[in-house]
Amino acid sequence: MMGLQVSQLACARGERQLFIDVSFELRQGEALWLQGRNGSGKTSLLRLLCGLGVPLAGEIRWHGQPIRQLREDYHRELLYCGHAGAIKDELTAWENVATTSALAGRACTRTQALQALASVGLAGQALQPARLLSQGQRRRVALAQLALPDLPPLLLLDEPFVALDEAAARAVCGTLERHLAQGGMLVYTTHQPQVLSARSHGLLNLDARQLMPC
Repeated sequence: MMGLQVSQLACARGERQLFIDVSFELRQGEALWLQGRNGSGKTSLLRLLCGLGVPLAGEIRWHGQPIRQLREDYHRELLYCGHAGAIKDELTAWENVATTSALAGRACTRTQALQALASVGLAGQALQPARLLSQGQRRRVALAQLALPDLPPLLLLDEPFVALDEAAARAVCGTLERHLAQGGMLVYTTHQPQVLSARSHGLLNLDARQLMPC
């Protein structure tokens, strides 16, 4: 079964061209690790993959169809967690989890939100307003989406291990491993030493430094 197909993608930021001729295919059970230094275009590529930008050239397809034609149907098939999570200060931690899930078309009960926060080490902060949380804790609130049931097939994660302690990082790794073992797909960036196991799925690498124009 087809998955995510990227063909000859090019991207620019202002007058600076970030990358050219990016092509890859991601099938069920496969993960793609985007590597490269800050500013090499990793986040820009993730945003293109989730339809938040328009490439200079090339095309992104989901199961053979251009994502620009699929629109909302494609968005329901993915979960994007950017480096700066969209957390609402006026909501509590658990309300942020439930609201974000609902906006993505995924039902989430209070109990499920509380359990998801506990999985990333925020059981004690679940009832606190987000404005009282540290940047690291706000990051964990965003990542709690991964612990909710019925994950969409495609996960696009920008630095998912940042601000996590060792236990929380292991928990996130375990969640991602299970997602892949069940036929899900993952594109992620990280500077952390955590590397997903390739025992039950394909682990592909894409080094952004090799894609930058001369």
